[in-house]
Amino acid sequence: MSLEISYDDLAPSGADLPPSPFTSADALRHGVTRWTLAQLVQSGQVRRVLIDVYVDGRLPDTLELRARAVRVVLPPHAVVVDRSAAWLWGVDLREKSELETPPPLAVFVAPGHKRLTRPQATGGERTLEPSDLRSFEGLQVTSPIRTALDLACGLARYEALAALDAFARLHGITTFDLMAQLSRYRGRRGVVQARSLVPLMDGRAESAGESFTRLAMLDGQLPRPTLQHWVIDDGRRVYRLDLAYPDLKICVEYDGVDYHSSAEQRAADARRRSWLRERGWWVLVVTKESFAGSALDEWLHQVKAAVRDRSR
Repeated sequence: MSLEISYDDLAPSGADLPPSPFTSADALRHGVTRWTLAQLVQSGQVRRVLIDVYVDGRLPDTLELRARAVRVVLPPHAVVVDRSAAWLWGVDLREKSELETPPPLAVFVAPGHKRLTRPQATGGERTLEPSDLRSFEGLQVTSPIRTALDLACGLARYEALAALDAFARLHGITTFDLMAQLSRYRGRRGVVQARSLVPLMDGRAESAGESFTRLAMLDGQLPRPTLQHWVIDDGRRVYRLDLAYPDLKICVEYDGVDYHSSAEQRAADARRRSWLRERGWWVLVVTKESFAGSALDEWLHQVKAAVRDRSR
């Protein structure tokens, strides 16, 4: 897409930004200083997608646009891997607080090629099979299966399971797909973790927080919960629960800041949980702060006690 952006009052007379995506050097060649570019970013007319890669702020954040932005700064022989490959496949592993500062691209080159030394990209060499690669908008990217397994090995456990769940949800990857490839990872650092997490993968998890909650429950020796359980009342679906033990009427909900922080959202949550409790459900709510130290121990203890009491 070739789209030129007017600078309005910020740019020199008659100057236009280059077609998106573009770098600060591209903008400078069009008469736009770094100061002016920073002002355009601050005003929302321009959006920074990667380190020193920008697009028209009006363009939607599509996977195709992300790929074109990456292509601006990478040579043809580079392969996008790990977190960056996940981002190109729609699996963004960054927390909300990290979204304003794009990380460097994770990029590898085939043996025999010079390693990249650009500020936008970090990486080294990696041996990849042709089946590990996909071509996407002119880029070489590790396939969803390869990317999922690389992250299962390389990320911390909670984040790794969140990545696996997201690939299952968005790309239909199954446990069988990944187990069939794990033999290739023999001896690789992190493969033991990957072998333990792949059987736990579940595409019904709708957020990283739900994945974190499920793994904490399993690590705490709790039974495997049912995900996205619908509560039926008078023959109709009323509420869907993040994680539940339906037979025991026990529900564990994860409240993330994106969907549970406004006054309206909190009021709706309160009505929902009051309705559930009036009908015999035991409801516990966890948040991002519930996964450290004594807070984690406390809510896991509560769930275990509820399971024990209601199993009698």
